[in-house]
Amino acid sequence: METKITQLLDIEHPIIQGGMHYVGFAELAAAVSNAGGLGIITALTQGTPAKLEREIVKCKTLTNKPFGVNLTFLPSLDPPDYAGLVDVIIKQDVKVVETAGNNPQKWLPKLQENNIKVIHKCTSVRHALKAQEIGCDAVSVDGFECGGHPGEDDIPNFILLPRAADELTIPFVASGGMADGRSLVAALAFGAEGINLGTRFIATQEAPVHDNVKEALLAATELDTKLVMRPLRNTERVLSNAAAERLLEKEAALGENIKFQDIVPEVAGVYPKVMQEGQVDAGVWSCGMVAGLINDLPTVKGLIDKIMQQAELIIADRLSAAS
Repeated sequence: METKITQLLDIEHPIIQGGMHYVGFAELAAAVSNAGGLGIITALTQGTPAKLEREIVKCKTLTNKPFGVNLTFLPSLDPPDYAGLVDVIIKQDVKVVETAGNNPQKWLPKLQENNIKVIHKCTSVRHALKAQEIGCDAVSVDGFECGGHPGEDDIPNFILLPRAADELTIPFVASGGMADGRSLVAALAFGAEGINLGTRFIATQEAPVHDNVKEALLAATELDTKLVMRPLRNTERVLSNAAAERLLEKEAALGENIKFQDIVPEVAGVYPKVMQEGQVDAGVWSCGMVAGLINDLPTVKGLIDKIMQQAELIIADRLSAAS
């Protein structure tokens, strides 16, 4: 299946594995790329340029296919060495960077001077248009269903994707609620050029996370996510667990007076405990509504092959029969 996104990224299938904290390691990125999609290493999980460089080198030993790096730009009192991270990406000849968070404009010229394609994650059409204006090569349009940060507009993909198609001239992929071949065909119908999967890739054999995390996703339904940190205008969709309930109780009790310091036990430094140690109630962790569509733990190749086979069958059979 050839689309503008497969052509732009030089990949076989229009499927991207989005950046995920303490999930986007070399093992998963390489498995996705080897299966014909685009794997992504998460830079901020590595933290320093030296550690990111080691992870990129490791990924190169596991695949000879294109893969990318996620750079999330966040406001911080002690920001990461973004300049150093960008230098490593360039030095190691990474082909694609997925940016997220704050406006990546500062870093675009240097990345694109080195022939690196930039995909920016956006949760609204206005942000997608801004990404297009500053020169991003593509955008990932994240609907309200997505795990992690869905923005503050609460627009689901049934509306957001066709709105993006109406406005954008650069290619975009659909993110949030993407799970299978039906997702891919629907995204293409809405005007997207492919799909970005996050939560669905956690529930695979190669995902380098504790089995407790994978079992939690298998047990979850589409009703088992919560929106937290809304009063801070930093909304995050997370799996329903004991930590999420504690956090929501604090939000209800403190109201508009809540500050980030009040919720540190539930949100700060929890990802290693959850993803690596399997303490799934240690804190809140990103999970999309797509958990309701997850009922197995395939290999990455098995998942991608099944997505493509299902999509092709829908296009050739169901859609052609309806024409």
